[in-house]
Amino acid sequence: MSLHPTLQPYADAWNHSIDAISELVNPLAEAEWNRRTPCPGWSVRDVVSHVIGLDCEMLGDPRPIHALPRDLFHVTNEAQRYMEMQVDVRRHHTAPEMTSELEYTVIRRNRQIRNETRQPDTVVRGPMGKEITLEHAMRMRAFDVWVHEQDLRTALGRPGNLDSPGALVTRDLLLAGLPKVVAKKAEAPRSSAIVFDVHGPVEFLRTIRVDIQGRGTLETAPALGPAASFSLDWETYFRLACGRIGAEAAGDRVKTEGDPELTAAILRNFAVTP
Repeated sequence: MSLHPTLQPYADAWNHSIDAISELVNPLAEAEWNRRTPCPGWSVRDVVSHVIGLDCEMLGDPRPIHALPRDLFHVTNEAQRYMEMQVDVRRHHTAPEMTSELEYTVIRRNRQIRNETRQPDTVVRGPMGKEITLEHAMRMRAFDVWVHEQDLRTALGRPGNLDSPGALVTRDLLLAGLPKVVAKKAEAPRSSAIVFDVHGPVEFLRTIRVDIQGRGTLETAPALGPAASFSLDWETYFRLACGRIGAEAAGDRVKTEGDPELTAAILRNFAVTP
């Protein structure tokens, strides 16, 4: 196989989730494409449009020339405007048009991945025109497609794949953003430790230590006498971290100990993704 071994886990995760998405949406009636998903402002059709659009960009296709309507109230910044372009251009596509384009895009992407010979550190064009490595681009696609698979499962009442390859990519990516949540956004006290105990299909115990300079680091070792601790299930964790629910919606699914102001600040700033 030509694909670099470092990239293989991301290719496998993307493939697993994109197949699941195809299986979920292929049998849908026209009206079901309009169901609301947990992704703010997006329907089932919108989520699938986004997935198609970003994979088309990975293929090097030109972005659509399209003027966004002014009444899209969930679009509030340039990053959201960028993502919305691929979505809004497909808002009036029928169910057969959506499934056909998805199938064609998946075929093309599978061929691209199968023939990929570039090294992981090869610089490619990413979203917003940023230059990123091929490894980062493939990691983000695996993450993005798994999270949107879960959006669709929630909208359609078809839970599953909470421990799939994409879930593990998502776990690592979200954990990488946790020190910033704790140390910078929530301004946890210096020389403190905050513990996260996550159970369910994906389990982990992690500590964020904040040093004397206020920098946070992720550790696997448990902490004695932490300033705060959180216990929650994996589904609640990723929905909070991906901005799908807020602290209020999580309710009693999150158990906290320690300084109530600190735990509230962490939960309020838990979202890693924009």
